[in-house]
Amino acid sequence: MNQPTKATNELTLATPAYGGETIGRLPPDENGRRKAVFVPYTLPGERVRVRLTEEKRGYARAELLAVLEASPERIAPRCPHYTVCGGCHYQHAPYETQLRLKESILRDQLTRLGGLETPPVRPIVPSPHPWEYRNHVQFHLTPQGELGFKAARSEEIVPIRECPLLHPALAEVWPNLEIEPLPGLERIALRVGDGDDLMLVLESADPQPPEFAVDFSISAMHIGPEGRTLLAGYPDQEITVLKRTFRVSAGAFFQVNVPVAERMVAHLLDLLPENAFTILDLYSGVGLFSAFLAPRAARLIAVEENPWACEDFALNLDEYDHVELYEAPVEMALPALQDTRPDVVLLDPPRAGVGRRTLEQILALKAETIAYVSCNPATLGRDARRLHEGGYRLEQVTPFDMFPQTYHIESISLWRRAS
Repeated sequence: MNQPTKATNELTLATPAYGGETIGRLPPDENGRRKAVFVPYTLPGERVRVRLTEEKRGYARAELLAVLEASPERIAPRCPHYTVCGGCHYQHAPYETQLRLKESILRDQLTRLGGLETPPVRPIVPSPHPWEYRNHVQFHLTPQGELGFKAARSEEIVPIRECPLLHPALAEVWPNLEIEPLPGLERIALRVGDGDDLMLVLESADPQPPEFAVDFSISAMHIGPEGRTLLAGYPDQEITVLKRTFRVSAGAFFQVNVPVAERMVAHLLDLLPENAFTILDLYSGVGLFSAFLAPRAARLIAVEENPWACEDFALNLDEYDHVELYEAPVEMALPALQDTRPDVVLLDPPRAGVGRRTLEQILALKAETIAYVSCNPATLGRDARRLHEGGYRLEQVTPFDMFPQTYHIESISLWRRAS
């Protein structure tokens, strides 16, 4: 890797890239090649001045110094921490532009990484609320005990005064928290449930729970290497999706944008058959999708690794006698499920996507239909290539804007086994 230069360059940017950046080209080198350079906080068509921060054999990254010719779509960001805090990437673009860019980026990832010439990408489903949508937030602490977020591509913690992405109940309460930067304290999480019910989670490498006291209503949990300790209130919350209420415990994952989660559930119900003999729900979490799919199946088998999410799943689907739950990593559970012959396999993996060996085991199930819920178009593109090579045809993929103002792209793709 070459050392980044302190010299500046002027570029005209052309192509949006996954990660919230836009790609331009450096001047030709001695061999006439023009290296691609990724520039954050920019838009296609803009003329910019940049300084390289990272230079590798095939590409470079740069910091934005000045916008010399702005896109007519560029707007002023809403947050005073924008470009310093690493949480947002598109506040300089109108919401309609953000949606168009994300749809284009998903199509590009499926083409370049997935090897699909004309991927059937449907129009993106927007968030009803482009701001104040997050029901869950994770803070880090500065050495001085200030709450903040990590800077872009850095471990530096940026203290913040406000965050326009947070649900109003979270935005009201977090500035009132006074947390001492204790050794081992790694993250401070806040989540709001039904009725603006608040939950605080302290994640620490120290097995000893800290002292805790507040003068307002909030539940609190300490999660350390030996498990969870309740500090105040209750160990779980209720969150309602499409009139169905889910128990969600401290430490269990749940979607951060409930209105978009509702649209995703409705979309899956439209896509999948109304009657299936067996449905396999992998990475099932607390049972969000299983709860709505269980009435359609003679047998539903779920797999989830997180023990607290498994406890929630068991309660959330307690009414169904034909639902089974395996508490295990998906790659460890699949060998025991090879004889189940599911009609439908639903995948909702983390950002890393589905590992090669795990995907081989899924292909061996020979399910007629695979529904893939993705939060990372890059790993979706990689896995799409393997699904296609494994005998599946992509019928459609629909992006959902679960995370407005950021580069993250949620999507649901539907795959059918070729006859």
